[in-house]
Amino acid sequence: MLSANLIEEIKKIQARYHSKKSACMAAMQSVQREKGFLSKDDMTDVARLLEIEPVEVEEVGAFYTMYNVEKPVGRNHVQVCRNLSCSLLGAEHLVRHMEKVLGIKTGQTTKDGKVTLSLVECLGSCGTAPMMQINDDYYENLTEEKVTVILKGLK
Repeated sequence: MLSANLIEEIKKIQARYHSKKSACMAAMQSVQREKGFLSKDDMTDVARLLEIEPVEVEEVGAFYTMYNVEKPVGRNHVQVCRNLSCSLLGAEHLVRHMEKVLGIKTGQTTKDGKVTLSLVECLGSCGTAPMMQINDDYYENLTEEKVTVILKGLK
């Protein structure tokens, strides 16, 4: 169930768009920012507020990797691009390195809830491959050394 503050925020978001449906992604981002992920009930509530079908919200959540659907992630969500440019420049090797540094496999969260490691499709930074995104920040031209420093510096 969405909080009263979230409902009010989503109503303000709706006012910025010509149609309520256009507010879907921004509304989902607001819910995720407050809750850390989007449950099925959250997506149903967003659909109700936007007066669209729940499946329309679920489709957005399934398509875009920026949404954490159905499952909470750690405080730091490390998303490693596995698309062509990053793969050709060593993303798989870096992922194995990250798994060793973090002590988890991709798709898992550290026991302290600090880091979740995910593989994602293109993050749109092919010219600076290999790269990863942690929460809202991009880290590019990665090497093992850079990755180690970045991961050890996460709070």
